[in-house]
Amino acid sequence: MNIVLRYLLLINLGTFIIRWVDKYRAIKGRRRISEKHLLHLSFFWWFFWALAGMSLWRHKTIKWSFLWKFWAIGLVWVVLLFVLLFNQQ
Repeated sequence: MNIVLRYLLLINLGTFIIRWVDKYRAIKGRRRISEKHLLHLSFFWWFFWALAGMSLWRHKTIKWSFLWKFWAIGLVWVVLLFVLLFNQQ
């Protein structure tokens, strides 16, 4: 496994935990993490763990204005992983 993939696998936990923190704040009525920040984390960190956090905690799963951006980021990640995994020499 190349170094880029190892790096991506190591940084994924942060996005997963941030989803839980935002859900916890929502339940407690506290100040939330902005959608813009959540989307940036999904893009620059690790989309698949963000998806796992959304699914596990049923967080941000209804709001269409968030979801379409989130799934567009997911498409970028799938293409990126495809290129990294299958474009090795």
